[in-house]
Amino acid sequence: MPSPKRFVASPPLRSRRSSDPDAMASGTLEWSYHSRSVADTDRLGRLVGQCSQRGAIVALYGELGTGKTVFVRGVAAGLGAAPRAVSSPTFVLVHEYGGRWPLAHVDLYRLRDAAELEHVGLSDYLDGRAVVAIEWAEKAGPELPHDRLEIHLSYGGGLSRDILLKATGKGSRGVLTCVKKRCAPRRTAATVRKPERAR
Repeated sequence: MPSPKRFVASPPLRSRRSSDPDAMASGTLEWSYHSRSVADTDRLGRLVGQCSQRGAIVALYGELGTGKTVFVRGVAAGLGAAPRAVSSPTFVLVHEYGGRWPLAHVDLYRLRDAAELEHVGLSDYLDGRAVVAIEWAEKAGPELPHDRLEIHLSYGGGLSRDILLKATGKGSRGVLTCVKKRCAPRRTAATVRKPERAR
């Protein structure tokens, strides 16, 4: 595996782990979203990318085929990276992309035990210099920072998906609040119909 890139940027906002009492005190914010299509899931990911700051952790959960990689493509596009370049990094475990902030895309699907995390070098990416999107995040165990935006995807019938977004700390709450504000006008515009003209 190639050595991780060194990100050169201004002093980072470091991710807070569960041992940080300030992060624990910030509470949890949850929001449910119903995606009607692959494009809808991608758009939600774009909003997360647009709202994310350097050091943001996006932890993705869900069965195979629920759209985790699709969501990460959206995040990449929202950060200004080329979404077509994003693919599941199942065999190399980590892909890195440029953009407004660097994006590290981690896939832990083939991880057999927590000891292998050292070989992945996950901790190298949790220094606050990049946005980190982690598929199969449950396999990271205690290595996951406390302050993270969790994305729980599940089948909703056909191509639709039920998506639960959960912010677990101050930084991720800011991201989720931003996503909700940006998403609301789009949903309203999609549901409001123009009044019919009198005949």
